[in-house]
Amino acid sequence: MTYAILLEPQPGGGFTVIVPDLPGCISQGETREECRKNIGDAIEGWILTARANNWAVPEPSTRFDEVEVKAS
Repeated sequence: MTYAILLEPQPGGGFTVIVPDLPGCISQGETREECRKNIGDAIEGWILTARANNWAVPEPSTRFDEVEVKAS
């Protein structure tokens, strides 16, 4: 499965990364690459915990796109 992730730059450096389709699935890292590894581990843990507790595992559904605006 492929889940969308959101990387939020932090004022002190690094990023917080969340998975919108998996409530509470969050991680962090200093670089984008570190974030991808860490959130991959977090997603696997989230899914294993959900299955162990007979909770539904949401299918990936969030998609991101970008919009450029010209504000003056």
